[in-house]
Amino acid sequence: MKQHSWKHRVRVRSCGVLIENGKVLLVELCSPVVNDWVWIPPGGEVTFGETLEEAVIREMKEETGLTVSVVKQLTSNQVIRPPVHAIEFYFLVERIEGDVELGHDPELEEKDQILRNIGFFSKTDIKTMNVVPQFLIEILDDYLT
Repeated sequence: MKQHSWKHRVRVRSCGVLIENGKVLLVELCSPVVNDWVWIPPGGEVTFGETLEEAVIREMKEETGLTVSVVKQLTSNQVIRPPVHAIEFYFLVERIEGDVELGHDPELEEKDQILRNIGFFSKTDIKTMNVVPQFLIEILDDYLT
């Protein structure tokens, strides 16, 4: 996997947690942190001049095809695993419109895309999946069936 600009700098990420019918929407991607396939809420880097909320709305559209609104911030997280250092903000979001479809990362070439799957998953499902960060499973416990 091509690392691009993720190495040796602090990245601020904004991620969306969409829950519908007791299930959470996750994307499967090749993580630059562990260089392996993981399931994670859609999200990505905040660009200069963009608010956290604007970033999560944009990232959700790019990765899932959905237009969402932000309900509230759920939590934040810091990942320090050299050469990766990221500060992540997780927001509960709700769908305004659109159908779920796997998107892409516009900063990456087609051959370098890191997204490969998308879906809604129950509490039982995510306990058997490689979900990151792991603490999200506990946070989502009250929301999922």
